Amino acid sequence: MEQRQQHFLVVTYPAQGHVNPSLRLAKRLAQTTGGHVTFSTAISAHRRMFPSLAKPDEEVEDGLLSYIPFSNGYDNRFTIDTERDLDDFMSQFKVVGTRTLSGIVHDLAARDRPVSCIIYTMLLSWAADVARDHGIPSALYWIQPATAFTTYYHYFHGNKELITSHGHDPLFTVDLPGLPPLQIRDLPSFLTITSSDDPYRPILVGLKETFDTLDQEEKSSKPKVLMNSFDALEADAIKAVDNMDLITIGPLLPSLSLDSRDSKDTASGGDLFEADKKGYMEWLDSKPEKSVVYVSFGSMLVTRKRQLEEILWGLKESGRPYLWVVRKDNRGEGVELEDGENTMVVEWCSQVKVLAHPSVGCFVTHCGWNSTLESLICGVPMIGVPQWTDQGTNAKLTEVWGAGVRSEVNGEGLLEGSELKRCLEVVMGEGERGVEIRRKAAIWKDKAREAVREGGSSDRNLKTFAEETANNN
Repeated sequence: MEQRQQHFLVVTYPAQGHVNPSLRLAKRLAQTTGGHVTFSTAISAHRRMFPSLAKPDEEVEDGLLSYIPFSNGYDNRFTIDTERDLDDFMSQFKVVGTRTLSGIVHDLAARDRPVSCIIYTMLLSWAADVARDHGIPSALYWIQPATAFTTYYHYFHGNKELITSHGHDPLFTVDLPGLPPLQIRDLPSFLTITSSDDPYRPILVGLKETFDTLDQEEKSSKPKVLMNSFDALEADAIKAVDNMDLITIGPLLPSLSLDSRDSKDTASGGDLFEADKKGYMEWLDSKPEKSVVYVSFGSMLVTRKRQLEEILWGLKESGRPYLWVVRKDNRGEGVELEDGENTMVVEWCSQVKVLAHPSVGCFVTHCGWNSTLESLICGVPMIGVPQWTDQGTNAKLTEVWGAGVRSEVNGEGLLEGSELKRCLEVVMGEGERGVEIRRKAAIWKDKAREAVREGGSSDRNLKTFAEETANNN
């Protein structure tokens, strides 16, 4: 009897930092297993990935993946309007998402394309309930570092009081099993929430539901958690949670042919923002090797006008050429962001292509996990300017790995221009520390690429996971 082809359904939250790693996993699964893979995010993000669709919920096939969106009750809005709406947003998301995702699973089975495994990202633990209701195995895809996962695990399993009681002291040091000593400021920011009125409390609740779901699964079998990391990077953090199967499969990036700007991706690269039409790659071509400062704070952070002014001052004072991403919705009135021979400001760009360019010598980053991994695999040293969620953890890790420095902010949480200038001199200057940071960045580049190369640890782990999933069906 012929074995039915595997069919993975990858379900993700509709934000750029979730869509990117989920889409990369979906593509790798399709390429390495030969199985069918369907990618599903909320209609609000799907319509931005495919802006030319006749209908916003139209199914897309690109020869590698199928794209079928679910509704979360907010089909016309990409994000919530105000933080006060977050509780209602998450509640509605769960109710409507559960119903519509279940409908997708049912419809696929009726089309003789039954789903054999549902892979879901954080904040979507209800997708595991959908899988269980349909008798399908599921796995969590953790899109932050294993260190953050292990920190959350310890918080929800006996260390909540220790952390919250010292949440007001950013320099208090916490010792958790399997992790380096971490100050409060190094922990995911949601862990210091104590007030029921905190606007971000629904996210902490959603994270607790994720770990409650894993704890529930543990009663019948060892839960599988896919990690966008690799063994050599976070060995101790991975071993610290031994009652779950933490499977490193990263770093997952759009293409392994990073050195070619001509490498083609499939129908959607996952961008929810339109790339700037300026010739920033040609501009980079005109600059000396490792001379350019690349600055980007991701897809969500809104930068205050005064912060923009401080960054601009620090960049100019450093005297180095810079490429700075400032989104259209993030431009402070009166802040002169002008292009020049040694300056270029864009609204959005292909970050991996920029980081892979030989002229880029430093990445000033908010330390989102995607950006951190992209910098590592391109061998670019980092200056961390973390703001919230796991970014403080990632900034700490870059220092632990020796691949960058964390900037210091003033009492108002502002990165001053003089501090940015100092950090740039440390990372890009000819001092002993800068030379060592660049050496370590080059080492991690090699280790990261080795992990995802065919036969590497992450490549083997993903294939083993797929084989085990097939055997369980």
